Amino acid sequence: MMRPARALLPLFLVPVLLTGCDADKNGGATADSADLDAAARVWGVAPELVYVTQVSGYTVFKESAGEYEDEFVTAYRSDEGTTKFGLFAGRGTMTARSCPERPLGEVSDKRVTCEHDGDAWYRKAGASHEYAVPIDDVLVHLIADADKVDRAVLREAAEAVHRPTGTELAALLPSTNSMGT
Repeated sequence: MMRPARALLPLFLVPVLLTGCDADKNGGATADSADLDAAARVWGVAPELVYVTQVSGYTVFKESAGEYEDEFVTAYRSDEGTTKFGLFAGRGTMTARSCPERPLGEVSDKRVTCEHDGDAWYRKAGASHEYAVPIDDVLVHLIADADKVDRAVLREAAEAVHRPTGTELAALLPSTNSMGT
């Protein structure tokens, strides 16, 4: 059986950028629970796993939002199109003991180093690095190639992880125009 391509799946999906997101972390209201439930059904994930982030100079791939191995997944691309990172939200927690024991994405043969950074964990293994953000019983991973995405970008993404606003949620859903209706 192949190892999960946690870091690669959303990063290689069709690179269609959103036109933008008007709501910010503090200024927008969290999406209505009925809308969030409906969107989660479209993606095949539990509503409590749907999280997004905002990073200056990055935009989410609309077509990357979905389910992968019981996690909510989406990918973000730099406005120049040169760098990408993935957001994975699944059930779980992370402790000082479990942090180095958990593989980082599909990198399972490399030693994982961990550094507690605020409420999150900065982890590195091989050429990959991530911030893991525990939120209640959900663990949000922001993962990228360490040579392409700066740690500061992942930290900014980790600090901005939040439940989507109505505008952000609508922007992630497939548009009716692209579905031929």
